[in-house]
Amino acid sequence: MKLPMLTDDDKRAEIRRLYFAATRQTIDQDLTKALDLLKSMTSEEERERVTVFMEGLAQMRADWTPRQELRTKNSELRTKKNKKKF
Repeated sequence: MKLPMLTDDDKRAEIRRLYFAATRQTIDQDLTKALDLLKSMTSEEERERVTVFMEGLAQMRADWTPRQELRTKNSELRTKKNKKKF
């Protein structure tokens, strides 16, 4: 999904919106979108400003995802990353 050109302020506002709007059903998509926005920020200072929202989203995901399902998703992500290296 291509994102429109956003300023760092717009990106920070969107991450904040995702944090407050996250639900058990949307947390995976919200966290993925927030990570994409975080990676596209231009400065470390801007990334630090959204740390609290990112940590909150990660904690919500941990709280709302059953342990076994979380382990399976994490192992799938590691497998995908390893395949990209070769």
